Amino acid sequence: MQTVDFHTHLLSSELSFDRIYDKLAIKFFGEKMGLDKNMALKSPYTAYTQALISNIKNSKYVSKSVIFGVDGRFDYSGTEMHRDKTVCASNEDVLKLYKENRDIFIPFFSINPMRHDALELIDKYHALGFKGAKFLQNYWGVDTRDDKYLPYFEKLAKLNIPLIVHVGSESSVLSDKSCECIEMLDAPLKAGVKTVAAHMALSYSPLRPIKAISKKPRNFGKEYHRLLAMLEMHDNLYADISALLTPVRAKALPHLASQKHIHHKLLFGTDYPVPFSAIFTSYDLPLSKRREIESEPNTLDRYTKAILEYFPKESEMYTNWQKLLT
Repeated sequence: MQTVDFHTHLLSSELSFDRIYDKLAIKFFGEKMGLDKNMALKSPYTAYTQALISNIKNSKYVSKSVIFGVDGRFDYSGTEMHRDKTVCASNEDVLKLYKENRDIFIPFFSINPMRHDALELIDKYHALGFKGAKFLQNYWGVDTRDDKYLPYFEKLAKLNIPLIVHVGSESSVLSDKSCECIEMLDAPLKAGVKTVAAHMALSYSPLRPIKAISKKPRNFGKEYHRLLAMLEMHDNLYADISALLTPVRAKALPHLASQKHIHHKLLFGTDYPVPFSAIFTSYDLPLSKRREIESEPNTLDRYTKAILEYFPKESEMYTNWQKLLT
């Protein structure tokens, strides 16, 4: 079985691993991600891209990855206000990496709709071969329910460009909680955009730790259950399972695996380089199986082996990417 990873981040070429979140990830997960720790300190971006390329080329299960950056935050005048030095890789960096590795990458652009030239940029990158778009509207503070963004979504629909929308809790960048909700999907869906809800809309609160790790479906959050219902209602809605091996999301895997009526709408994705542990997590596999999975040296294959315990290789989830990328 081979598949496409539908959710992979290119990090910024100005990457420095100077945030506390980054330092902890490198210290505890760097080697597991395939990073050369010494190179990561001297040349972080090179170390990161080399590790990503190596993981894909040496993977038994992942043949290609959808890769994207994240645009900066803009105000209503179209002036850039903030650009995270870790996650905000540019479309030009994505394009360069894609041109050098066309056999393993599928490029998606990230264009903040508050840019005054957003529609022109969509045309530009579509012409350059980008196959989709990525929204991190919670970081941008963009409420997609505002009618001023309709031309953006209509442009995507006209060009048949699929859109990945972050839905649910966010911990790696500053996030506007009001823009994490499931309603962020309404406008692109109404415009006819093939829309992908990232991370199964799973939410959690550090203020409610018991509920956050609870394996009872009623504690997964109303957004998750609404997404399951919406997947049945909207022909143009899909959802990816990226980051579902993180401790507070992995609890949902047994329940999601049982929802076979919506498996034709699910997409395999990892959220690389978000770190995860095959042992210290909340899914229900026995410790012996967790150790076996953890011993897999390739990050993408380690992720896939855990998911295969819930979605066997015959699952249509591994081929659904073909419905969006033609």
